[in-house]
Amino acid sequence: MPPLKYLTGYSPDVLARVQALIGAGRLNSHLSERYPESHTVRNEAALIDYVQSIKSRYLRSAPPVAKIAWDPRMQQLQQTLGTHTAISRVQGGRLKAKREIRIASVFKDAPAPFLKMIVVHELAHLKERAHDKAFYALCVHMEPEYHQFEFDTRLWLMATAMGVESSPALS
Repeated sequence: MPPLKYLTGYSPDVLARVQALIGAGRLNSHLSERYPESHTVRNEAALIDYVQSIKSRYLRSAPPVAKIAWDPRMQQLQQTLGTHTAISRVQGGRLKAKREIRIASVFKDAPAPFLKMIVVHELAHLKERAHDKAFYALCVHMEPEYHQFEFDTRLWLMATAMGVESSPALS
């Protein structure tokens, strides 16, 4: 059995159920049944529109985002699926911060809820910096199924890392 590196911290019961899915060769079919369709956000312009629409719906008073982009380099980083950064510059006598959101390119081929989960996560950092109770409450406010989508995203990443053949929505 492969190590469950994306699921560290989950209960032994959950890990045993995931191991059973992998052992039976059903992990990918389980995900395909739950998430049969992929999203249509394929390029930078569509990603910008997608992120801005979620931001304008839930975080109107949050600081503006100067740059939103797919980042192909994040595929190699095991711990990073998206980033939110604030780049500070001195302009005149004032300190200005420009915020950027980058999403790993691997999510171009992900089911729609997984992309939304990553976007919601990165947008929540506009208001809450730390991964604390207020941060996750904001994530759940923007996406009520946030925690389920996060768990299933971890399963999808595991299936992808194992090189499991998948349906079009999960390839």
